[in-house]
Amino acid sequence: MPGRDRPRACHQILTPHPSPAGSGGPLRIVFAEGPGRFVPGGFPLGSGDVGLVHGATLNPHEPGAVRALLDAALAHGAWRPGERREGRVDGWPLLEAAAAAGPPEAPVQP
Repeated sequence: MPGRDRPRACHQILTPHPSPAGSGGPLRIVFAEGPGRFVPGGFPLGSGDVGLVHGATLNPHEPGAVRALLDAALAHGAWRPGERREGRVDGWPLLEAAAAAGPPEAPVQP
């Protein structure tokens, strides 16, 4: 079969779905491996870690990271909530903005 011997690229894909169900299509944020970038591949990386070899890193398994990526996608016009179709966006242009946003502040406990 032609092309079968080609190595496959690794990807980390985050797919948040709007709530309530039926209020819009999901957004696929895709992080594809490439020069100067890393995606999950086992030790020594944490599960889900994506990042730049000499720059920002993020773990899309963490709720604060998901929120930061969604906010960055909105700010860059890469996502429009409420659209019925599935959205797909390259996550790398969103990474630095999302990582700079940092985790949300924890609520103050009485």
